[in-house]
Amino acid sequence: MNKDQNQSIYDVIISGAGPVGLFLAGELALAKCSVLILEKAEDPNSPLKQLPFGVRGLSAPSIETLDRRGLLSELELHKRLKNPHQNSGQGARRQVGHFAGIPFHEGDIDTSQWIYRLPNSTATSLMSEIQELEIILTRRAESLGVEIKRGLAITGFDQTENNVTVQSGDRSFQSKWLVGCDGSRSVVRKLAGFEFAGTEPEFTGYTTKIDIADPEKLKSGRNITPAGMYLQSQPGYVIIQDFDGGAFHGSEEPVTLEHVQEVLRRVSNTDVTVTALHAATTWTDRARQATTYRKGRVLLAGDAAHIHAPLGGQGLNLGLGDAMNLGWKLAATIRNKASEGLLDSYYAERYPIGVQVLDWSRAQVAIMRPDPDARALNAIVRDLMNTRDGATYFASRVWGINTHYKLDGHHPLTGRSVPNFEMENGVTIGQLMRDGKAILLDFDSNAHLKDLANEYIDQLKYVSGRAAEQFGLSALLIRPDGFIAWASDSETDEDAIRRAIELWFAA
Repeated sequence: MNKDQNQSIYDVIISGAGPVGLFLAGELALAKCSVLILEKAEDPNSPLKQLPFGVRGLSAPSIETLDRRGLLSELELHKRLKNPHQNSGQGARRQVGHFAGIPFHEGDIDTSQWIYRLPNSTATSLMSEIQELEIILTRRAESLGVEIKRGLAITGFDQTENNVTVQSGDRSFQSKWLVGCDGSRSVVRKLAGFEFAGTEPEFTGYTTKIDIADPEKLKSGRNITPAGMYLQSQPGYVIIQDFDGGAFHGSEEPVTLEHVQEVLRRVSNTDVTVTALHAATTWTDRARQATTYRKGRVLLAGDAAHIHAPLGGQGLNLGLGDAMNLGWKLAATIRNKASEGLLDSYYAERYPIGVQVLDWSRAQVAIMRPDPDARALNAIVRDLMNTRDGATYFASRVWGINTHYKLDGHHPLTGRSVPNFEMENGVTIGQLMRDGKAILLDFDSNAHLKDLANEYIDQLKYVSGRAAEQFGLSALLIRPDGFIAWASDSETDEDAIRRAIELWFAA
């Protein structure tokens, strides 16, 4: 086995150059860590990453994350991309999301309930494409010094107390840490022996690009039938859910034109004729989650740590949240700047978020089943979603508005994403976070807080001044991932803020 020549030990090797692996690599490199990404695919381009297959909805936390790293402005596709799940002819009741195929509409959402979202907050949702994200995140990672080697699948690894040796065929690489961002069939997860617990699928889903001789036989939009569900929104773009217990997906048989036509006819209860199959992929509602996200010097993120049905586009957002949470904590650990237990807080914070998303996915499947019990539940949920409070609740869950970590502290903002405060000079918090450092934000310009922040100058910066709207706050501590570690709306307790800083940033 040959070790790559002239290669010192990397700080981190990441398996997988998808959006999660690329974003994590950029976070680590931003904190001056050396990173190598090993990606099994030689060509980053794939038809399944392009429209319509690669379309994903970004939720509020993901959009905030991209803004806080200066990447949001690089997204262009959402400006001209129609939501592929959007029914036509909505008029004033514009569909902006769904739960189990039941739409909620823009005009029904009471945004005044989201009291900490400021007028200059980033969007709650937008459409993007896997390929577009990968191009942007690859450019960012490489500009920060990340090395990406394609066509190299991880075939094995060994870890010691201090290092990990990774094998790819007859080549080997060394690092201090290994992170599996290599998808639902993660090799890293399997080789490391992570337990992957959960539930088995109820359906096989098909995403297809086809030609249809008689498309008028299919209704537009999303249609639940006695045999399953089909969606036709754009010409030739058809999604099907066949409640076969996931049997076809599990068989790994090729998707043929004849098979797609048979399933589509049965689910739609029509004699529709498919004349050409351009591309197709299958998926299921299997819902599994690693029972821990770390084994020694091996960590998991994204689909390697959790899988579920792609209903509502939660998977990409969950993975980007993992990367944002893990990046600064692993970097601080590598640089010997981490407080005790900091890296363990990655699992403690992200695992419960994953549980919520998996249960959200299971709940959708439960009311999509083609049986009378599910139809009864579906009707009740539909009635709830047609109320103002119901639509607001479902929108806040789908868009991640109320994402929250259970952190120590009594202020209601503690553990939540920081509002996008606009300071007197016009600079927003999102813009102030581009360097990946934590922020001690002092609305009262307290000289003692400035001195305290300077004690942790490598990790923390002090920002003072008034904001256009500051919700009565006097000061707050913002972690590098944009979540609030401590907040006060009264005269600042300097002992309390010191304890909070030491909790998160004292080595």
